[in-house]
Amino acid sequence: MADSLKLKGAGPAVGIDLGTTYSCVAVWQGNRAEVIANDQGNRLTPSCVAFTSAERFVGDAAVNQAALNPTNTIFEVKRLIGRRFSDESVQEDIKLWPFKVVAGDEGRPVIEVQYKGKKQQFTAEEISSMVLAKMKESAVVYLGTTVKNAVVTVPVYFNYSQIQATIDAGAIAGLNVMRIINEPTPAAVAYGLDRMAIGSEGRTVLVFDLGGGTMDVSLLKIDPGVDVDMALFEVKAIAGDTHLGGVDFDNEMVKHSLREFIKKHGKIDIRSNQKALRRLPTACERAKRMLSSTAQTTIEVDSLHEGIDFCINHHPDQVRGAQQAPRQQVYRGS
Repeated sequence: MADSLKLKGAGPAVGIDLGTTYSCVAVWQGNRAEVIANDQGNRLTPSCVAFTSAERFVGDAAVNQAALNPTNTIFEVKRLIGRRFSDESVQEDIKLWPFKVVAGDEGRPVIEVQYKGKKQQFTAEEISSMVLAKMKESAVVYLGTTVKNAVVTVPVYFNYSQIQATIDAGAIAGLNVMRIINEPTPAAVAYGLDRMAIGSEGRTVLVFDLGGGTMDVSLLKIDPGVDVDMALFEVKAIAGDTHLGGVDFDNEMVKHSLREFIKKHGKIDIRSNQKALRRLPTACERAKRMLSSTAQTTIEVDSLHEGIDFCINHHPDQVRGAQQAPRQQVYRGS
């Protein structure tokens, strides 16, 4: 990809998957896509930005200090980009986020933080641009050359406003967004579905992409083309939800855990404890991952609220029950 999209004096183009929870950057080298590791050696970088009295953190560094700085640690900003503050989904998300989101110019949501001793506001595009800049930085270090051009993925159901906001975020990051592509297409390429015998009749495939914050289901017709690496992808049908992903499964576990905590300890105002609301989702996500390979796990958070420890056992049936709402959304979407 990068070789064919190379522009004079601009270095190779890169592909960026700008995700709700994680992002990554890749370059086409040696007839394959090479996913570039960040400065921590990880190929996935958290889509997270944090502000402190002294500096700004992006990615792993932002996540590492989140528990101590919840109101100034921004995540899941993809759920705000291109939307209006009054949107129902935005209002629902605000209830679960420890950071502050307010109405800005023209009804757009803006994020309010304390940065270097001052109250500052950032749009979703500006926060996303910081994540994109981190991806660009990783690519520059790896390639040892200037990186200006990028192809960026978006969910199938992103509307014009959301797509344009993503392009704007790229521009703020100093990137020329050459093309926006739907997420299922590179997913199909990643699984080698573009490498079919030349002259074959091709095939029709269903691509199911359940990400951190969005879900896409696409029916793709793949034509092998007339030469190697010349496959054509035709989208025959799409379905999905720009507000359904792994985060929503985590959120249902958080809500269930909060109900259990309140049931056990009485009507304690834990929902106003921003540190608790940041630590509990982290523990729930960890438990969800554990249940992929174990029959039972425990969610444990020391001194979750007012010195009270939280501990609850979970097995797959309990989690499936707690996650029934998003599971039904997945079935309807597909």
